[in-house]
Amino acid sequence: MSDFDGTAHSARISGDALPRCVQEVADHVTPDGWGQPPRMFALVPTAAIAAAEPHLLDQLEAGSELTPIEQHPLPDDLHGGSAALEEYLGTTSWSSGVAGCLVVQEILVLPPTAEDELDRAVSAALSGDNAADDVVRAAAGAHPDRRAARLIVAVLRDGRSECALALAPEDDEDPFAEPELRTGDNLAPGLVHALHATFEDTDDGW
Repeated sequence: MSDFDGTAHSARISGDALPRCVQEVADHVTPDGWGQPPRMFALVPTAAIAAAEPHLLDQLEAGSELTPIEQHPLPDDLHGGSAALEEYLGTTSWSSGVAGCLVVQEILVLPPTAEDELDRAVSAALSGDNAADDVVRAAAGAHPDRRAARLIVAVLRDGRSECALALAPEDDEDPFAEPELRTGDNLAPGLVHALHATFEDTDDGW
């Protein structure tokens, strides 16, 4: 597929394609339960896959403009919500046939009242040898009002992005219930920026 130009194609992708990919990936990872490591997907135009690999036609979702393709597992030391994940993305680049990418990771969500407690924990840690990122994750993990959540962030080459958050069920909720995706424009600005940066240098081909 070296003759396919994903950059040109991304301008023709409709506004519904990226939210559809987010929902498709959410449906894909949900059956695996909670406690998953971060996962990355390339978003490839479905028409390009069908043209290059016609034997895969029966595996492609009907009507989809983009098909998420899961990449190799990320390094074991990358944890959801860590700065190390964004740093790792700085070493990632895509071929020209990829129109976008998506990362799904698990994070901890805290109430606004926890911000001061985290600030104090980081300030205390910076006087020692601990990395601030490790301290924040440890403090968040120990907070009594923490809530596990799954964050999905997707971007296209042309600058569009889509973020969604799914909260893990609480003790009084059905553990097998389908988690509701909550979308937002400013859920993960740092990760959105890091994903866009993976398209700054593009190779030929896939």
